[in-house]
Amino acid sequence: MKIQPIIYLILNLTLSQSAFANEKDVSGVHIYNEVCSVCHSEGVANAPKIGDQNAWKKLIIEGQVIITAHGYVGVRAMPPKGGKESLSIAQFAEVLNYMVNKSGGHWVSPSKSMLTEINNEIANRKKSQ
Repeated sequence: MKIQPIIYLILNLTLSQSAFANEKDVSGVHIYNEVCSVCHSEGVANAPKIGDQNAWKKLIIEGQVIITAHGYVGVRAMPPKGGKESLSIAQFAEVLNYMVNKSGGHWVSPSKSMLTEINNEIANRKKSQ
């Protein structure tokens, strides 16, 4: 009996299950590290730094729907979708949740109804630009 392939299979299954256990958390962290950290780790162009509760407080008060929609479309010096065109609204919402929750907020992944509200606000925002 070959034990080595069985151990390899067990390790792969164990690691892949734990890697996907918190897929939304991982994607938010991953996208932050890949895209958002360029500006939000150092405060480039007045971007609120992750972890700076004072900088994020006024944004958090505006609410999850507004901030997600406005950031997705682009706001102030921030380009739409943080400069990564391929981001879906749900992915953008997850990375924003990650940053907000590291900066004093307590947001959750948007429900279907909240995503509808975000889409409506995106449409309104695009009309006014």
